[in-house]
Amino acid sequence: MAENHATATDVPVPYSTGDSKITDATIAEMREIMARYPQAQSALLPMLHLVQSVEGRVTPEGIEICAELLGLTGAEVSAVATFYTMYKRRPVGDYHVGVCTNTLCAVMGGDLIFDRLKQHLDVGNDETTEDGKITLEHIECNAACDYAPVMTVNWEFFDDMTPETATQLVDDLREGTEVKSPRGATICTWREAERVLAGFSDGRADEGPTGGKATLAGLRLARERNWTAPGGSSNADTQREG
Repeated sequence: MAENHATATDVPVPYSTGDSKITDATIAEMREIMARYPQAQSALLPMLHLVQSVEGRVTPEGIEICAELLGLTGAEVSAVATFYTMYKRRPVGDYHVGVCTNTLCAVMGGDLIFDRLKQHLDVGNDETTEDGKITLEHIECNAACDYAPVMTVNWEFFDDMTPETATQLVDDLREGTEVKSPRGATICTWREAERVLAGFSDGRADEGPTGGKATLAGLRLARERNWTAPGGSSNADTQREG
């Protein structure tokens, strides 16, 4: 008798129960994500982002469905979901506002911004406002130290912030005003951003990110002084003279 070797995509998944928003369509999209990878288990990270895009967090049901599809245990999926801070186990508001409080941003005012926002929004770290609009979190270095202090909204950068500009930013978000990152992108909701991170395009990639003044300072100087990449002794001598 021939053996029946079931693959991960053949595993049946239970229908959603309770208040879960994970539907058959979501499960089909999970399978679509899995098909992108030579090893299906490599799809776990974007699948968790997809769970967050529909549930607002990584739910126990989302963990179990990912485990069933990928041939993993719930404990293995949960270990990944709790290791990375980008995966949330509590509901996230429409806008995840992160304030960098790592060394340089803190010295440049990040701690002051975070304290001001906690008071202004009446929330603590990793808490959400009563209206469900803003989740506030202090975050680690975003590798944007030349723009310190830096904030993010749904992972889009806001540079050279102050307590005043930070409070205006969250007020605009709560009031439904269209907000754009200084680097070009229009701010979408957190769930919409999570869907993009799962690998589903929203057709807005050309909005950003773009390089800011600090990032492009070296390029501007090179153009002003006619510097080029080293290509010979004469060019090197020219650069040293400049």
